[in-house]
Amino acid sequence: MTLTTDRTASAAATAPPLPAAPQFGGTGVLRQIQVLAGRSLRALREPALVLPGVLEPILMLTVFSQVFKSVSQTTAFPAGVSYIDYLLPAFLVTGSISAALKSGVALTTEMNNGIIARFKAMPVHTGSVLVARSIADTALNLVNMLVMLGAAALVFGFGPAGGVLGSLGAVVIAVVLGWSLGWVFMALSAWLRRPEALQPIGGIVNMVLLFASNAFVPAEGLPSWLKGFAEVNPMSHAITAARDLALGRAHTSTVLAPLAVCLVVVALTAPLAIRTFRRTT
Repeated sequence: MTLTTDRTASAAATAPPLPAAPQFGGTGVLRQIQVLAGRSLRALREPALVLPGVLEPILMLTVFSQVFKSVSQTTAFPAGVSYIDYLLPAFLVTGSISAALKSGVALTTEMNNGIIARFKAMPVHTGSVLVARSIADTALNLVNMLVMLGAAALVFGFGPAGGVLGSLGAVVIAVVLGWSLGWVFMALSAWLRRPEALQPIGGIVNMVLLFASNAFVPAEGLPSWLKGFAEVNPMSHAITAARDLALGRAHTSTVLAPLAVCLVVVALTAPLAIRTFRRTT
C-alpha cells in the first residue's frame, strides 16, 4: 500500500501541470460596436416602437402645412415656391433634433434599469456602448426621414426644384445634425442620469430654437427683435442649408458651414460624453 502511494505521489509530482483555464478578454471594439448597434436596431422589428416615431412628424407636418399655408401669400415668402416645399426641409431638421433627444433619454433609461450595469460587468469597452447607440439611432433617424420624404411626396405633393438629389441632400444635412446633437444629449444624459431631468431641458431648448427660427416663415417676416435671434440661431442655418438643397438654390458655403459645425460638435462632445459616462456608471 505504501509502495503504491509513493508511486502515485511520484507520478503526480512528475506529471506536466494542467493548462490554466482560458480567460475571456472580450471581443474587439469594432465587434462590440456591431453587436450593440444591432441590439438597438432590433427595434425595427417591433412596429409598436417604430410607428410613433414615424407618424408623429407626419401628423405635425399635416397640421403645420395647413395652419401656416397662408404664409406663402405674403411678400416675404420666396416667389414660385409652394409652402410644402418650403416647410418640409425644416421638418427634416427639427425631426432630427427630436431624434437626438431620444438618444439621450434612451441612454438614461438604460442607466436606470440596470442594462448598463450588466454591460459594465462584461469585458465591454465603455465607448462602444455610446458609439453603438449613436450609429443605431442615426440609422433609425435616416429611416424616419426617408419615410417622411416619401409621405410628403405622395400625400402633400412635395416636389421641390432641387429634385430627388436636392431632397436627399436635405436629408443628409438633417441626419448629420441629429447625429452630432445626439452626442450632446448623450453627454447630458451621462451627467444628469435621469430621463425626467433631461426631457424638460431638451424640450425647452428645442421649442425655443424651433419657433425662433426660419422654420415656418422667412426671417424677413419676423419682428425685428425675433429676426435678429433667428439670424444667429444655429437651427436656422441648418434649415437654410437643407431648404436651399431641396429648392435647388444651394451655395457651397451655405451647405458646408453647418456640416463643419456638426463635425466640431462631435469632436468636442463625443470624448466628453464617453469620459462622463465612464465615471458615472
